[in-house]
Amino acid sequence: MNLQTMEYFAVLARERSFTRAAEALHITQQSLSGHIAAVEQELGAQLVIRRTPLELTYAGRAFLRHAEAIRQEVFRDTLEDFYK
Repeated sequence: MNLQTMEYFAVLARERSFTRAAEALHITQQSLSGHIAAVEQELGAQLVIRRTPLELTYAGRAFLRHAEAIRQEVFRDTLEDFYK
């Protein structure tokens, strides 16, 4: 898992649609689906309920909170490094 995957998941959670999220990320829907399936496999948990509109599972909501916290921390660290 990497920061890109967390970003993909965050956009998917916001858009509630693989199609709209893929468009926002400028990737194919199949690529996005593959990334999400891989992280679900890695975590051993289903993160989304694939219906319209897409819903996050309990594990998905928990992962989103952690992914957003990590993304914010990385951004903060990057700014600190940049302005040193």
